[in-house]
Amino acid sequence: MASPRAPGRFTVMVDGKSGPTLGLEAIERLHLVVGGSTLGREQDVADEAEALRVYDRAATMLAARGRAARDLEKMLVRKGEQPELARKAVERLTAQGFLDDAVYARSFVRSKSSGAGLARRRLEQELGRKGVDRAVVAEAIDEVFEEEERDEAASAEALARKRSRTLRDADPRATRRRLYAYLARRGYSVDVINEALDRVGASDGESFDEE
Repeated sequence: MASPRAPGRFTVMVDGKSGPTLGLEAIERLHLVVGGSTLGREQDVADEAEALRVYDRAATMLAARGRAARDLEKMLVRKGEQPELARKAVERLTAQGFLDDAVYARSFVRSKSSGAGLARRRLEQELGRKGVDRAVVAEAIDEVFEEEERDEAASAEALARKRSRTLRDADPRATRRRLYAYLARRGYSVDVINEALDRVGASDGESFDEE
């Protein structure tokens, strides 16, 4: 029986009562027909219904917020789903084109580089934690940075100027250290940070080195 609330979903009737919900693909795999019996195939029906439930949950999570494939899979497992079913749900979403790490990576880079001012190194770290392949990450960063003509030195300077207006330390050394930490957390290199701080006038003659 077709589900009135979920297009493409069908309720299997068992002894005249509503049973598991299946998709059309599962119905075809199990060779179920209207008025037919599921006798002897109860476990197969239950397994297909459970796989569909996990898939629907994954699709709902993805619709609410873009995610990397590996990140979505890990989140499903953390929420109690079976690892194998989580993997299959992610594979299905990927095959259908709803889940694409390259698209996600480009979107992430655009958002975090312009909005939060993250540098290449921090972007690589963040996307790496989400399970995105290094080559995909590198390509996404290169593409977005080229499109937006992004210059990390200029970005670091702009961030430092903006941040310096919120600092009221009388001690120039303390101000410089706080600005350094602020930019370092966003992934800028020591050389870029020191140059940016010199340009905005947050200088007391002290430069920082890589630790």
